[in-house]
Amino acid sequence: MAAWGAALAESGDAEGGLVDDMASVGGDDGWGDALSAAVGEAATTAPMPVAAPEIPAEPARVLSQAEIDSLLGFGDGGAGGDDSATGIEKVIARGLVSYERLPMLEIVFDRLVRIMSTSLRNFTSDNVEVSIEGITSLRFGDYLNTIPLPAMLVVFKAEQWDNYGLVVVDSALIYSVVDVLLGGRRGTTAMRIEGRPYTTIERGLIERLTEVVLADLSDAFGPLAEVDFRFERLEVNPRFAAISRPSNAAVLARMRVDMESRGGQLQLLLPYATLEPVRELLLQQFMGEKFGRDSIWETHLAEELRQTEVALDVVLDEQTMPLTDVVQLRIGDLITLGVGPGAPVRLRCGDTSLFEGQVGGRKGRLAVRIDRALPRHGISAGLQRDLNERAAEGAA
Repeated sequence: MAAWGAALAESGDAEGGLVDDMASVGGDDGWGDALSAAVGEAATTAPMPVAAPEIPAEPARVLSQAEIDSLLGFGDGGAGGDDSATGIEKVIARGLVSYERLPMLEIVFDRLVRIMSTSLRNFTSDNVEVSIEGITSLRFGDYLNTIPLPAMLVVFKAEQWDNYGLVVVDSALIYSVVDVLLGGRRGTTAMRIEGRPYTTIERGLIERLTEVVLADLSDAFGPLAEVDFRFERLEVNPRFAAISRPSNAAVLARMRVDMESRGGQLQLLLPYATLEPVRELLLQQFMGEKFGRDSIWETHLAEELRQTEVALDVVLDEQTMPLTDVVQLRIGDLITLGVGPGAPVRLRCGDTSLFEGQVGGRKGRLAVRIDRALPRHGISAGLQRDLNERAAEGAA
């Protein structure tokens, strides 16, 4: 048994474990020696098994902060303009209507700032400067969630457009206006008392301020369209100032009102539904103070129209006949006119009657002398007067 164990120990370290197990079974009959010799020969001739290489698992991809900012559109170039917007910001922006598609709207707001600077000086008897901080397009629901409270929200109605708008006055401007109108000292900052509701006096003074702003807004839209903005109600809770659906687009103009060391922000919001009646006018390009009118093109168009040749028909008489009589007419039949000699005739261009005159002769040809121009619907009094003068000159 000892000899067999010694023989197995000589078989090598690679198969040592297997030989040790086999050493526990066997005897002194020589079978152990033969078995150990066979195992040693197999260990030296058999190829060693090769383990398959392990494939390392790929770690999960984690986005860096820079990649997340680029995806959401909050990169370093976010303040550069529309071209720098990326990712989700562009997707959201496509769903909004930009105010830049209404070129005249920016001109209207610019006029409003100039008019308000004068009217607020008269209203407060103080040196007031009004400046516009920005014009943006956004969803109405998103704006309600960003209103800085406490504030006063004034709902007004555009009478001719039959829709509503919103004026938001922040607390800093409220206390500044109250301080100025009630005789506060100049050069001092208005006292702000937070955590209490606005008093009746404060609400009344802000209502008067809003009426001045709405009157100036009507004047700003005056050269473009006639509209009256009327004060509707005053709210302090944005939930009660819902003038449009939360998903509807609106234009927001932020204006800064400074009164020496006091002042605040006034925001004007107009839903696109309110501006829809004058949308075609707001799409015009600004051409000086005429709001989209090009006098050179108008003069050229008027000159070309005056040189256009038109066909005039002289109508002696009009009669109504049955269709059977018209079908039975033959060459040589006579149609008796219902007017006598010397009766006035009408000159028509298509279906429009233009002039009235007398039939006569000139140089061996039939001629018509124009006596007066016939009134037509849809033209101004000045144009009608000009036509009458031209007809009188022709008759003379």
